[in-house]
Amino acid sequence: MEEELRTPKTEVFDDAADDDPPALSSHALAALQEFLKEQSQSLADHETVETEGGGTGSESEVALVTEDWRLSQFWYDPETARTVAQEVLSLCSDSNYKVACIACPTLYAYLKNMDPNISVQLLEYDKRFEQYGSDFTFYDYNQPEDLPLELKHTYQVVVADPPYLSKECLEKVTQTISFLVQPQKSYLLLLTGEVQRDRAAELLGLYPCNFRPQHSSKLGNEFRLFTNYDPGDRLGGWGQEN
Repeated sequence: MEEELRTPKTEVFDDAADDDPPALSSHALAALQEFLKEQSQSLADHETVETEGGGTGSESEVALVTEDWRLSQFWYDPETARTVAQEVLSLCSDSNYKVACIACPTLYAYLKNMDPNISVQLLEYDKRFEQYGSDFTFYDYNQPEDLPLELKHTYQVVVADPPYLSKECLEKVTQTISFLVQPQKSYLLLLTGEVQRDRAAELLGLYPCNFRPQHSSKLGNEFRLFTNYDPGDRLGGWGQEN
């Protein structure tokens, strides 16, 4: 997702004291503190996920690194992450199914938490996720097919969350999807802004579901989940406008 955070202007209170460290104005300091609070809360919301019975336990903990807004990272809220992960699991009717997650590390973490045996590959620019070992592949959308050949036409389920809402970004991610997906029947899920509705249909044949994804951080853009299949009663079904 593409969001812009403006850095508060730094003000120095004593111009004569050149050796004193610069100090933020009260307004700028308040804005910075609010941003840091939202970042901490975003991580806390994911660290312990409630089980269906209302309890918590080590089996339900989903650990995530802190969002890096410089990389346009905005994690899904727990309900969204669980809902999309459950949908992916429901599509993996065969134990041999393989899943690719393009730039959606939150989904990867929830999938592995809900089913440790699922075969899932995370394609991600942020090298902090190298902690996932062989499940991690470095990915730069500017080089959409610069990927290991063993990934080509390997995945029955591909989920993508392009980092930016530009036409160029979606076109390049589309190239990556075409590289990864199996030529036979496959399932595609795209999480991106409502503004990409027409492009998603044109490039990938995807249509929006009634389920509305949400993020832990506050985003100004309306977000949608698009699929290349009718989910039926799941995900609220396809929108009637489809």
